[in-house]
Amino acid sequence: MKEEYFKWYSPNLSREIQMLVFGHSGYPIILFPTSMGSFHENKDQGLIDSARWYIENGLIQIFCPDSIDKDSFYNRNIHPVHRIRNHMWYDKMICHEIVERVKNNTHAGKVAVAGCSFGGYHAANFAFRHPGYVSHMFSMSGAFSIKSFMDGHWDDDVFYNSPEDYLHGLNDGELWNMDIILGTSNWDICLDSNLKLSKVLAQKDVPHWLDIRQDREHDWPVWREMFPHYLSRIKFF
Repeated sequence: MKEEYFKWYSPNLSREIQMLVFGHSGYPIILFPTSMGSFHENKDQGLIDSARWYIENGLIQIFCPDSIDKDSFYNRNIHPVHRIRNHMWYDKMICHEIVERVKNNTHAGKVAVAGCSFGGYHAANFAFRHPGYVSHMFSMSGAFSIKSFMDGHWDDDVFYNSPEDYLHGLNDGELWNMDIILGTSNWDICLDSNLKLSKVLAQKDVPHWLDIRQDREHDWPVWREMFPHYLSRIKFF
């Protein structure tokens, strides 16, 4: 399995960013880390290995960027205004420095996005903010409101990065073309968040799959089961 390491100066973040890329060709998958996770977390936790068959057969290529959660949502030393703005620069980095460069690697002209736990939030938020760029969104035990990170602060920037809130008014036609999976379990600490988002999607008649696994914890073992299962939904040719 081919593995490449990249490090570059991000003009959007005004800092260096790191990323691992797995695979030699195939459908581009942007795979976000969990809360404050590093670019190598998904490899370290075996999520990449769970997709080894797809990677080695040239069906997918997985891009694992670093997070900046420590400088955005989890930085309690700065005002919430700056937390959300830092996140928005991260969104721009993902969009302009990664997605726009790899989305044409296959005929679809789009990417898939995925992530576990807070990575599931990142995947969902990017997909819903940029539905024209995303064909598949696989959230595994994600949560979709960022109010708890904002210390009561609320403005348009917070609203438009909180899918549970802004999705109600989203009417981009590409949303109905997206393959959306909300993976969770009956023991998942994020079960209620997935139920809420599924209800919003259902009210808008947006096709999606609410996948509730039984008797599984909010942890890597169930995510390693989910990820290759979800990848099988991609039309590779």
